[in-house]
Parts: sequence; structure tokens; C-alpha cells
Amino acid sequence: METAMETRKSRYVVLFFASALFFAMQLSPWLLGQTTTTPPSKGSPMYDTATETTVSGTVEAVNQVTGRRGWNGTHVQLKTAEGSSMDVHVGPSWFLSKNKFSLAQGDQIQVTGSKVRFNDADALLARTIKKGDSELTLRNAQGFPAWSRSRWRN
Repeated sequence: METAMETRKSRYVVLFFASALFFAMQLSPWLLGQTTTTPPSKGSPMYDTATETTVSGTVEAVNQVTGRRGWNGTHVQLKTAEGSSMDVHVGPSWFLSKNKFSLAQGDQIQVTGSKVRFNDADALLARTIKKGDSELTLRNAQGFPAWSRSRWRN
């Protein structure tokens, strides 16, 4: 018959191993260098190749937006050739700077990207942007960001 001390010790051992197993399962993708395509948080739009479209227009405004993780991202308010206005999520500001690609009010651009709903409004997650003779590729054909270290990039 087990004493109260041995029962308590057994419970601690079981609790320790259950906790260790839980944390190992949580960390295993990170330790193995694997990534997933699940959204980082609820409400973040994900690139969908099924909604990919190309729009042309004039840049009405260039905005620097600070995201939840503290990153500075570039958004463009684009007035399309049809006369509607659309928010274009371009990408991290540092990525544009690194690639010596700038956008300014009045620029004529062509954007290929995934049409999404963000904050109850239509938006475009940019995959490529053409401005004059310059073209910046922000995502690969599957929509994975060029600035990501993802193993899924091609």
C-alpha cells in the first residue's frame, strides 16, 4: 500500500512528464524548422491565389502602418482606372527600402495580388507591383512572402 508521500510523489512525476510532453509537442515544428500556412492570428488576411487579380491606377496616398508585432508596413491607397479606391497591403517597409523600390502619391502602378476582406473593406495583398520599367516581386506564385524565411518559398 502506498503512503501519502509516495502518492504525492507519483502525481508530481506524472505532471512533470505530461508538461514536458506538451511543451515538446508545441516546440517540435520550430525545432525541426517546419512552418505552417495557418494564419498567425485571427483576423489577419491570408493570400489566396483563387482571388488573385491585377489592377492599375494612381497612388493617392502612401501610408506607413505599424502592425501588431511592431513591424512597419507600407500600404497604398490606389485609385483604380474604374474610379474606385482600394487599400493595397504592400509589405514591410524595410523590404521596399532593401530593394530600392519607392512609391509616392501620383505614381501610376499596376498591382497583382489577392483580393481579401480586411476590417470590413476590400483590400489587395500585393504579390507584384509594376511602376514604369521597375517591378517588385513581394510574394511567390503561391503567395508566400519574399521577405519570409519560410522553407516553402520557391
